[in-house]
Amino acid sequence: MTYITRATAAAGALLASVGLLAAGPAQAAPRHTLTGNWLDLTVTRGDTQTGYTRHTLLLCDPPLGHAHAAEACAELAAADGDIDRIPPKKIFCTMIFAPVTVHARGRWHGRQVDFQETYSSKCVMNGRTGEVFALDD
Repeated sequence: MTYITRATAAAGALLASVGLLAAGPAQAAPRHTLTGNWLDLTVTRGDTQTGYTRHTLLLCDPPLGHAHAAEACAELAAADGDIDRIPPKKIFCTMIFAPVTVHARGRWHGRQVDFQETYSSKCVMNGRTGEVFALDD
């Protein structure tokens, strides 16, 4: 028997003797499961690796989560949960490049939602996504 094999066997015997070895696979901690229509939303200014990030959980049954939850849920309902289908607002944005990246993950009427997009500015983001990513108070 080599030194490594003996050391491994000794460590196993020691752990078993003090009751640290479990008699079965490890179990994950129970997680709360959200029901209804909901989205986990993030807005990151600048580079997604180094930028400032805002985050919230938008619940739509009833609308809760951020300052514009009722409006965001209404827009999502009209677009059947598809953020790309939210009608763009007719607004004028300056041509200042200040990118923001948005990400939404969640469930809408039982379907998985996973949306990510980078916009050239917060103004452009608001014009394309309505109140969904309006996380500022």
